[in-house]
Amino acid sequence: MFYNKIQPLKSYLLLWSTQTFSALGSGMTSYALVLWLYLRSGSALQTALLSICSYAPYVLMSIFAGAFSDRWDKKRTMLVCDLLAALSTIAVLCLVRADMLETWHLYLLNALNGLMNTVQQPACEVAATLLIPKEYYQKTSGLRSFSSSLNSILTPVLATALFSFAGMDAVIAADLFTFAVAFLTLWLFIPVPKTQTGSASEESVLRSAIQGLHWLKQHLLILQLILFLACINLIASIYDAALPAMLLSKNNGGQTVLGMVNACVGLATLMGSIAAALLPAPKNRVRTICITLLFSMSTENFILAFAELPLLWCIAAFLGWICIPVMNANMDVIFRSTIPADMQGRVYSCRNALQFFTIPVGFLLGGVLVDRVFEPLMAKQPSESLLHVLFGEGKGSGAAFLFFEIGIAGIAICLLFCWILRKQEWHDPC
Repeated sequence: MFYNKIQPLKSYLLLWSTQTFSALGSGMTSYALVLWLYLRSGSALQTALLSICSYAPYVLMSIFAGAFSDRWDKKRTMLVCDLLAALSTIAVLCLVRADMLETWHLYLLNALNGLMNTVQQPACEVAATLLIPKEYYQKTSGLRSFSSSLNSILTPVLATALFSFAGMDAVIAADLFTFAVAFLTLWLFIPVPKTQTGSASEESVLRSAIQGLHWLKQHLLILQLILFLACINLIASIYDAALPAMLLSKNNGGQTVLGMVNACVGLATLMGSIAAALLPAPKNRVRTICITLLFSMSTENFILAFAELPLLWCIAAFLGWICIPVMNANMDVIFRSTIPADMQGRVYSCRNALQFFTIPVGFLLGGVLVDRVFEPLMAKQPSESLLHVLFGEGKGSGAAFLFFEIGIAGIAICLLFCWILRKQEWHDPC
């Protein structure tokens, strides 16, 4: 009976499991590079630029990448992008072994990886839609959150261990092994159905991109949800830029504590993913999205701002991320059920451009605010000042002050969009 239930998902489960394994390797490399750069430079801005270089080409080219994705064979596109990304990782390994790795190398290679991801991501989204029956959308979204959560737990632990005891080249070697497993499995064992491209293959890239924007303009709810997440991504990327700066700088922080907090993020999203996969469909998916994001924004940032103990930082991370998989699952169901399969490449790419353009902005803003505004501000305060009482003293206290500010901004954004979306209705076809 169990076999009969999973039989319709056989190809998708194979794709999901091997791509998850590959993502673990890629995440370990990214995590180790953040450690390498921050320990070398001590600058939140230089570290944040790693993510900026990844997201900038992703955002700038996404709106056109979907037009190519809807024309090209999905499986072949994924394989080529994976291979090129692996070659850039091999380049990092060669530079490490030759003791020639410089910061600008990482920026350049991250930009190339971001460009590959620009084309691969919409192809992967459409491939998943083609492999998943509609009635399994929410459960498979829960599975994706589950795997992402599990990787969030394992990535800091494995990356820190390999980086500390065997060096960067061991981390990259593990990354390349996971890539090989996923690449060969997709190439040899997973058939991906082809979509009906219709007139898309005959249109210019610009016209195809405009069609994706036009579709969003006609579906106001989807557009509003995308803009909501764009604002949340701005706050989240400032958080991502500030978190290593605070935890690696505090007297009771360090690499181990940063790994513990990131592991708690993974544990929270793991539990949330299980809930997303098992819970029945909510009566109002839009309201669920609003409530979960409001809970996240109103907990984690404030605890990080005021707490000085690693245990409290871990609790903050858990509370901030426990509801995110539920939000993602409901968002995923709305998108996949509303956007036609032959339009998904174009629409998802337009979504990526609109929803993710705030991420490089947030990383840049977070790095600048930590290095140039909040840390210098806290350094100038007298030892008994109110700001020191609230946010601590020494390096890292400025990042804590910044968490307080983005907590307020996050709540304001959630309340605004809760009001905007209060009258929107969406009928679940599943």
